[in-house]
Amino acid sequence: MYVDLGNVLDASPGISREGLERLDERVADAHERIERGRADAEHGYASLNLPTTTDADAIRAAVEPFADAEAVLTVGIGGSALGAATIAEGLSDAPVGRSDSRNATETGVEAHFLDNVDPAHATALLDSLPLDRTAVNVVSRSGTTAETLANFLVVREAMAAAGVDWTERTFVTTGEAGNLRGLAEKHDLPALDVPEGVPGRFSALSTVGLACAAIQGRDVEAILDGGAAAAEDLSGSLFESPAYAYGAAAYALDRRGASINAMMPYAESLEYFAEWFAQLWAESLGKDGVGQTPARALGATDQHSQLQLYRAGPRNKLVTLVRPREREDRAIPETDLDGLSYLGGSSLGDLLDAEFEATEASLAAAGRPNVRIEIDRVDERGLGELLYGMEAACILFGELDGVSTFTQPAVEWGKRAARGLLGGGDFAEADAVSDKRRLEVE
Repeated sequence: MYVDLGNVLDASPGISREGLERLDERVADAHERIERGRADAEHGYASLNLPTTTDADAIRAAVEPFADAEAVLTVGIGGSALGAATIAEGLSDAPVGRSDSRNATETGVEAHFLDNVDPAHATALLDSLPLDRTAVNVVSRSGTTAETLANFLVVREAMAAAGVDWTERTFVTTGEAGNLRGLAEKHDLPALDVPEGVPGRFSALSTVGLACAAIQGRDVEAILDGGAAAAEDLSGSLFESPAYAYGAAAYALDRRGASINAMMPYAESLEYFAEWFAQLWAESLGKDGVGQTPARALGATDQHSQLQLYRAGPRNKLVTLVRPREREDRAIPETDLDGLSYLGGSSLGDLLDAEFEATEASLAAAGRPNVRIEIDRVDERGLGELLYGMEAACILFGELDGVSTFTQPAVEWGKRAARGLLGGGDFAEADAVSDKRRLEVE
């Protein structure tokens, strides 16, 4: 992974080279804390050990009964689905959305995700799947996540209605105890363990994110090798570590007023990566009245829908531009149409790179901070490196900002309120719903 901070040096808000050098002393201290946490496998810090602690053989053994699958359906929410979806989309031949059929790999296995409880979407997706040839992976550390279990019950009912034995098409990824663990033991389902000490949003390089990739025939070791390569780059200086360079710069700019971070990959296959990044950044750093708000964009599409704001709106944004250095390309046919002849003999890749560099220069010319992140290719190794690098950057940002990076108390409040509203217990948070003030306009 390569990180270029040149366009934050003369920006507004921005940080000078001297400012980065002063901040580097704090980066060194934060790195020592992170390394101690990794050595002791402390909660959260253990995430950065996943490239070496994840057992690829165990993942393949768990999914081996589903070698005949034509589709894999991951039932989870948040970190239980976004990492797997990022990898599936990144490695697909063509990107697709939630409501569309995920592009099949060379093995013919399509990946789908039930990560919301929208009834219309769930019905349409289940109606489109060959349920007798679909592997279902139910993912929840606690085994009590309401949305995940509700969707699983719906999937199980659909299978029964189609005459499919759900126990032959299902495996679970969960903690040592809980409803899903009990279900797996009762019905002798294959089960993968969620790693200890790893919050869901940091679990992409674990059983949680890699089971789907294994069923699709992806090179799981290569994904982990990419993460390991990024881990080797971690050091006590932001000038020697791409991940720390990004995390430190994002922190410094946030403190200087860039409270929004627009993540803008220039590769259709990385669109889900921006969504994964949004959860990582928001849930980890939004604490105690601080935190940098992630925004999702896609280059070059959103040059036509969002760039106006980023270049000429409030000076409260960092734009993060991401691209691969190498990609498959397609030639643009020659044409004699007036004003378009310059495109002939070029390629779509050339045009996309020109759009990338023009956006970067446009922001810099307006004094708007932007950071360039590049990987060699959007392949297994490249994705592993990118995911790990962003996790390390996030953890460093949290250390510098003094927040509890690995907790999510606001999320837990909402979970208790929703469970109480559905009759799942007596929770004070549910009582608060009835206290909502209203000012309705009809």
